[in-house]
Formats: sequence, structure tokens, C-alpha cells
Amino acid sequence: MYSTLIVARMQLGSADDVAGIFGAFDDTDMPHLMGTRRRELFSYRGLYFHLQDFDGENGGERIETAKTDPRFVRISDDLKPHIEAYDPATWRSPADAMARRFYHWSAE
Repeated sequence: MYSTLIVARMQLGSADDVAGIFGAFDDTDMPHLMGTRRRELFSYRGLYFHLQDFDGENGGERIETAKTDPRFVRISDDLKPHIEAYDPATWRSPADAMARRFYHWSAE
């Protein structure tokens, strides 16, 4: 399984709106096309954490393909009033918002 954790800033009071936007997106076939197995959203003191698990070892390829889908473009636009880059000065792409895993343990 391949996992990503996106870290950003979220407007206070936006959690329900963001959850609704993702709920509508996840009701389409986009998660399947992207190989998404699980999505979890967290907030902490104005920070936003988006944990996503994908089939296989390299979900990045499927995400790159999905980026041009109008539904992907739309969700990105819909999230803009609620989510902003953690460091706007250095943000160029979603890869700039992904946390780097430095430890992993599994019972399996």
C-alpha cells in the first residue's frame, strides 16, 4: 500500500464544508480511478491533514493521471476557499505539501 499525508492550513470552521466536498467527490468513481483505498481528514489548531492510502506501492502515477480530470480540477477549486498551502512561498505543487514518512511499523 502507498500512503500520502498532505499538510496545509484550513480556515477555522471549514471542517464540515471540506468534509462535504470530499464526500461528494468520493461518491464518484474518482477514488477508484486513483486507486484510493482510504481517505481520512484531520484538523488541529488551524492545520489540515489529509491521509490517503492507495493500492499498490506507487499511487503517484495514478494521481498524476487524475489531475487532468475535470472532477479533480473542480475539487481543487472548491477547496481553495477553505484550504491553503502550509507555506505559500514554497508551494508549487501538491508534492510540496506532502509530509515525508521517516518511520513505519506494521503488525503484518
